[in-house]
Amino acid sequence: MRYHDITKDDMLNGDGLRVVFWVAGCTHRCHNCQNPVTWDIDGGLPFDDAAKEEIFTELRKDYISGITLSGGDPMHPHHRAEMFDLAKEIKEKFPTKTVWSYTGFLWEELKDEAGMKYIDVLIDGEFKEELLDTKLHWVGSSNQRIIDVQKTLASGKVCLWEDITATV
Repeated sequence: MRYHDITKDDMLNGDGLRVVFWVAGCTHRCHNCQNPVTWDIDGGLPFDDAAKEEIFTELRKDYISGITLSGGDPMHPHHRAEMFDLAKEIKEKFPTKTVWSYTGFLWEELKDEAGMKYIDVLIDGEFKEELLDTKLHWVGSSNQRIIDVQKTLASGKVCLWEDITATV
C-alpha cells in the first residue's frame, strides 16, 4: 500500500480534530476530483512502520477524535484488506477513537466485507460534479451518504450518521 500524506489536526474530514491518512489509488476518477494526484496506485510513498507510528503518535493525543481514511480511495480493492487491518489495529490500540472512511464505492458494495466492523462512519458514493453542493457537511455532492456503520450493521438497513440535507 502507498500513501500521499498524513494530515494532523484536521477539522474538515470528519467530526472533531482528526488525523487524515491519504492513500494512493482510485479507480473512480471522478470529474473535478479534489485529489486527482492520489489516483495512481503506484504514486506517493510506501506505507511502512514509520508512517504507521506517525499515525499512532497523533492518535495518542487526547484532543484527537480519530482518523479519517481518504485518498485516493481507501476501499480500493488493491489495498482494502490492509486498510481494514489498519482500522482494526487502531480500534484495538485506541478504542475511544473513531475511524471514518471516504470511498467512491457504495455501502451496498462493501457491506459484506468483514473489515467493515472496524469502521465507525463511511462516506460512500462517487463525487458527482452535477450534484455539487458546497453547503453540505463532509461531502461534496448530494448523492453521497454519511453512514453510521455500527448502527447499519446492527440493524441491517442503512442508518445515516448525519443527514446531509441539514445544511451547516
